[in-house]
Amino acid sequence: MELMDKTINSYFDVWLGPRDPRVKGWLLLENYTPTFIFSVLYLLIVWLGPKYMRNKQPFSCRGILVIYNLGLTLLSLYMFYELVTGVWEGGYNFFCQDTHSGGEADMKIIRVLWWYYFSKLIEFMDTFFFILRKNNHQITVLHVYHHATMLNIWWFVMNWVPCGHSYFGATLNSFIHVLMYSYYGLSAVPAMRPYLWWKKYITQGQLVSDLL
Repeated sequence: MELMDKTINSYFDVWLGPRDPRVKGWLLLENYTPTFIFSVLYLLIVWLGPKYMRNKQPFSCRGILVIYNLGLTLLSLYMFYELVTGVWEGGYNFFCQDTHSGGEADMKIIRVLWWYYFSKLIEFMDTFFFILRKNNHQITVLHVYHHATMLNIWWFVMNWVPCGHSYFGATLNSFIHVLMYSYYGLSAVPAMRPYLWWKKYITQGQLVSDLL
């Protein structure tokens, strides 16, 4: 495994140039192998999970869904707040921001963006809950593609562009996720469903944030 990691890292260094030393040794960032393995396991569960559940009763998951979605709502709110304040403190440019011009604010952004990267691993649970509840119609190609690629994309972002203008998409996406996970958490409580007026804006916001 160590030899494989060194080989992969050497190829990346040749293709993409030196990594940002500020994230050296950070959890899951040193080598690409763990991120790749997590992604493969995710795809295997997406493939095998519905087959396993085919002749089983769906799980309700109501209680854990409320906790899970509340947790991701709070994490997204934290990331959004920290990114906005970090951008303000560093005097970041809205259109194009260098990775070494924000001083201490750059490190604040890097720390928050690591959590953003890690949240993409946590969000694999979105699909697993669909499988357990037998909501297979929600496991679309776009859904699987989004979840499988985001963790990988952000591994590269964190190693080569861990601050600078990388903040922009993550800030917008974190805000959308505050709306999305708060909706999912509250919708797990039937009595709350008539009051969730912002549902129609979630998908539109997600598509915009993913494009950016």
